[in-house]
Amino acid sequence: MRVIFAGTPEFARIALERLHASGHTIALVLTQPDRPSGRGMKLHPCAVKEFALQHRMPVTQPRSLRLDGKYPEDAAAARQTIADAQADVMVVAAYGLILPQWILEDMQAAPKFGCLNIHGSLLPRWRGAAPIHRAIEAGDTETGVTIMQMDVGLDTGDMLLTHTVRISESATTGSLHDELANLGADLVVQALDLAASGRLNPKRQPEEGVTYAHKIDKSEAAIDWSQDAARIVRRVRAFNPFPAATTTINGEVLKIWGATASTGSPSADFGQIVAVAHEFIAVAAMNSIVNITELQRPGGKRLPVAEFLRGHPLHVGQVLV
Repeated sequence: MRVIFAGTPEFARIALERLHASGHTIALVLTQPDRPSGRGMKLHPCAVKEFALQHRMPVTQPRSLRLDGKYPEDAAAARQTIADAQADVMVVAAYGLILPQWILEDMQAAPKFGCLNIHGSLLPRWRGAAPIHRAIEAGDTETGVTIMQMDVGLDTGDMLLTHTVRISESATTGSLHDELANLGADLVVQALDLAASGRLNPKRQPEEGVTYAHKIDKSEAAIDWSQDAARIVRRVRAFNPFPAATTTINGEVLKIWGATASTGSPSADFGQIVAVAHEFIAVAAMNSIVNITELQRPGGKRLPVAEFLRGHPLHVGQVLV
């Protein structure tokens, strides 16, 4: 097939790579404009753009796709470019811009097989921007990937293919992201093969079980030590690698990268260090204890507790806030 691909981060790059390797023609790549990053805040291309340029794929980076929005000239140019691509299907994966109705419904712009989305959850659970983070944070024991026929709603379209994976008790957003990205890449290739032969079987999403995975905000990173340990540890895992769970001691913000929960009712204030061992720092939470195993100072490296304590000793009785 001739494919228009819309995506931006690494999750999407893996799908683009797999589509390219499977022999489909990538007629056009839509991706977000370059963003400033690093100490010099220089403009850098995203993962999808880098791959596309390496393989000489045509790339367009509109600031908006809304004809009535802030950048109507970008949207109008993108509309013409999409029409000129004469593609059979559009594949969307973590693009970051909402597709307007003209892409989905205008037959001069929308490909004949429509738009297929790779979504990192088992719909209708965790519609929205951060399904992987929210599944871990909520304590879900399983998740997966849904290939969905896009419509004008927020992740409300018919389901085409799904695959379930188990969420281990040690999974982080980073590790689960990699697993789902590879799974989604394989599934969307399978979906295109089925579409080409007329064997896709769309299914409406159930009306029950809908949840929304709201976008992660950095303000959520600070640990609330008055919560129970299991919930705190889930947030540590969910916010690894972004935005990273944080706590403060003596005015210094520490990033917490690894932690486990244990039972117990410590007679200490929330956030108070109750034990310091070679492999963990035990901190009092609601009727339980959080054992910190990996952390990081500002400007420093991520370190296991034993290495961290050699340069930055912590003591029983100190309080994390």
